[in-house]
Amino acid sequence: MSEQDAGLRARLVDVGVELVAAQGVGALTLREIARRAGVSHGAPRRYFPTHVALLSAIARRGFAELAAETEKAGRAAGGASARARLRALSGAYLDFAAAHRGMFELMFRHDLLESNELGLRETSLPLFDVLVGLVAEARPTPEGGPGARVVAGALWANLHGIAQLWEWGSLRLASGAEHAEALLDAALDAHLGPEPR
Repeated sequence: MSEQDAGLRARLVDVGVELVAAQGVGALTLREIARRAGVSHGAPRRYFPTHVALLSAIARRGFAELAAETEKAGRAAGGASARARLRALSGAYLDFAAAHRGMFELMFRHDLLESNELGLRETSLPLFDVLVGLVAEARPTPEGGPGARVVAGALWANLHGIAQLWEWGSLRLASGAEHAEALLDAALDAHLGPEPR
């Protein structure tokens, strides 16, 4: 791929990232991305053979940003306990979801993950592995109990549900919680056991 082609390919993804941030997933049509990038309607197909491939490239940017945000939170937590670092990572996940609603929705769309265009499923695995490591450190596996990967998976599902339901207003209404942090603390207690006092 020539430098010009690589530049146009990146520009299409940049426009998609801007568009999903401003207008949500529903605005991500090939026609609108091409229009905003200043190219013909057919140009995106030259670089992305399917709409799913272009959406996957945009979603990869979201995963990269989420990874950077969680890594930053982990560095800020520094030498704190594994539980405190896990809380920081979980908080960064919820903050990302709240600040980037359209991107968060796009990143976890079933059709994109199922197609695995550009290895999108594998893009989230390094972050999950960090989560597994922190869970293993924060909660020794009881004899016959679920392993760290299973507990981390349940915690991730819980965090994702908190992010989604909080945005929809359902959790605020049902739980009476004023902030999602209360739900985050409850999720950590549920998956790791109560924090030692």
